Amino acid sequence: MPFKTFTLRERPEREDEFDRLSDVAWPRFLRQRDALGYGQYWPHLFTTWADWQLLLIDGMGPTIAVTHAVPLVWNGEAADLPDSIADILRRASADHDAGRKPTALCALAAMIDPRYRGQHMSPVAVRAMVDLARAHGLGTLIAPVRPPAKSLYPLAPMERYVRWENADGLPLDPWIRVHVRMGARIQRVAPRTLVIEGTVAEWERWTDMRFPDSGDYVVPDALQPVVIDRDADLGRYEDPNVWMRHSTA
Repeated sequence: MPFKTFTLRERPEREDEFDRLSDVAWPRFLRQRDALGYGQYWPHLFTTWADWQLLLIDGMGPTIAVTHAVPLVWNGEAADLPDSIADILRRASADHDAGRKPTALCALAAMIDPRYRGQHMSPVAVRAMVDLARAHGLGTLIAPVRPPAKSLYPLAPMERYVRWENADGLPLDPWIRVHVRMGARIQRVAPRTLVIEGTVAEWERWTDMRFPDSGDYVVPDALQPVVIDRDADLGRYEDPNVWMRHSTA
């Protein structure tokens, strides 16, 4: 498939494509306000970090995929990886403001247009971020990977899920498998990269479900149960990811 890769800085007229693909890539509840505060920094992706946001554009014109990433300083140790998307952006912002030279590119998302899914574009999008990191002299791409197939096993802890393998000895999860096939290695689990809170009515609207009692609920596309407290009129969901590391060498 003929395509070209551009940064948002190069194609600012396509900024709306990021929102369009976000709307189809993520479940509705994940597109709500993050209680940990990443929304404070997210707009800077389109200004300060426009050189790090990529668009993969079909030769005929449509956008195939977009990726989000930010540069930051990382010492190479799993313990030094941020705990949440908000922490990633907070750190990247502090590094930028202090003029510190980044040592890694941190992926935030890779979103494929539904028309191009099933055409092996996921590794192409990841490879584009690896190439971007290399072009800027960064030796590492790190990524808090959200494995969507984990939603089929919401009661299994992520620490166990990431160790499950298929008959070929590769990760059972397709998205983790994409990264592993490209040479990435798992670093550690990030238990709550996003935290979504809302009233019971809001959760019912976001999920098209009913929550008649307090308790833990399995929700479509959620990687672990949503906790509903009817007395407090509160639903809470913590989205777990797994940190993976690519070398750009």
